[in-house]
Amino acid sequence: MMKLGISLPTYAPLGSPEAIVRTAEGAERIGLASLWTFERLLRPTASVSPGHGLPPTMLPESYASVYDPLETLSYVAARTSRIRLGTSVLDALFHPPVVLARRIATLDRLSGGRLDIGVGQGLIPQEFETAGIPMRRRGAGYEEHIAAMRAVWGPDPVRFDGRFYQIAESQIGPKPVQPGGPPLLAGAVLPAGIERIARMGLGFNATVMTPDLDDLRDAIEAFRRTAENAGHDPASLPVVVRVNGTVTAGPSTGERSPLTGPAAQVADDLAGLRAMKVEQVFWQMDTEPDDQLQALEHLLALTG
Repeated sequence: MMKLGISLPTYAPLGSPEAIVRTAEGAERIGLASLWTFERLLRPTASVSPGHGLPPTMLPESYASVYDPLETLSYVAARTSRIRLGTSVLDALFHPPVVLARRIATLDRLSGGRLDIGVGQGLIPQEFETAGIPMRRRGAGYEEHIAAMRAVWGPDPVRFDGRFYQIAESQIGPKPVQPGGPPLLAGAVLPAGIERIARMGLGFNATVMTPDLDDLRDAIEAFRRTAENAGHDPASLPVVVRVNGTVTAGPSTGERSPLTGPAAQVADDLAGLRAMKVEQVFWQMDTEPDDQLQALEHLLALTG
């Protein structure tokens, strides 16, 4: 059965410790499978030029205040017992691999092995500048970063000699509860990025970007095809779909995007994702947390 999840209210104006805990405990109570956070270092007051042919744009005002993803998940790990905890996504290059790997391993231990980690390359030039990392490190630097973290999660002694990162032969712990580390997902939108993460053997954290689910289907098929050509078993690589939009418990109010709007219509959309063998879907919404939980509880009743 497809799993459903929810993004925690870690961003302005919804974000507060009380709202985060209420959402986490409520999600576990109604039977959702997962809670998700994301990382944003800052919101530039100037427009952002992410490259790849994308036009300059202003970031949403909600990015002006975003709780740290791993600290937030540590907080809710202590208030929950079953529900899985995920990031969608951490910007890996902004953190030294050994530091990020140890933080992730610690959280995996504290949560009893309930962690799924989405990692991305980063997109915002101002964040790279603030972190002191050149944007040209994306790509090869990202691949090496993931390899270094996997080394940290492996058996001692750990040693890593790369172009960008070095780890002297050392004992590094704690090790994660989950052997080899938590399942790793990667966010990617453009074809080159999707092909890269498939070759690396990472899971795919896809985002619904267009009003046509055929585009999502094409991206997932390209991911699995490339993974298989690289020698990976596509069935072993999870596909998790993120929806930046709202589910409602009420009736239809007109135009909507796929996987958003009335729960009854979203339930129909999910049938298409099951055909794509999507493992999990979660929503990042901008409504009040209690309204989000009510809508997803209704959706669970329709799809269960």
